[in-house]
Amino acid sequence: MSAPKHAPGSPLSPRPMSPLPRVVFMSRWLQVPLYLGLIVAQAVYVVLFLKEVWHLVSHAFTLDETNIMLVVLGLIDVVMISNLLIMVIVGGYETFVSRLGVEGHPDEPEWLDHVNAGVLKVKLSMALISISSIHLLKTFINPDLHSQQAVMWQVIIHVAFLLSALIMAWVDRLTTHTHPQHFHNEPIAPKKALD
Repeated sequence: MSAPKHAPGSPLSPRPMSPLPRVVFMSRWLQVPLYLGLIVAQAVYVVLFLKEVWHLVSHAFTLDETNIMLVVLGLIDVVMISNLLIMVIVGGYETFVSRLGVEGHPDEPEWLDHVNAGVLKVKLSMALISISSIHLLKTFINPDLHSQQAVMWQVIIHVAFLLSALIMAWVDRLTTHTHPQHFHNEPIAPKKALD
């Protein structure tokens, strides 16, 4: 992710780009409104979370254990979706638009220094599996509210998420092991000849 930076006067400094490649390269900034829109969605989820917390606190003595569990699972669901949004906003911006410049900051996310498109896909698929698990658990806690066919489809979709995450992780592992020079800054040591 973190490619080596070249000094302006060094022989490896980037050459001036011709107009068409410059326009193509600058087109990545068109994604900024998309990430800003996701930040707005994050704010909406914060409002939804606070509303659900207020509902839980104000009805704490009238709700039974099952309903409290369902509300808490709903809160966890909102937090998981919010985490997913943060991964997409921060990781996507850093990967596809521009560097954030948070290196050395005490709050720098641990996963940000080694994120790339493949890692981001795997992390997103794992977050989707977590969200799907919460929905499935809510269904199993109160199965009478759902038809047998609806429960079956939820299980099938959850298994599909699991399989797709495994396949993405496997492909990412194959790619990073087949072409490690594209994913790491360290030079690859030449193989020693056998004596």
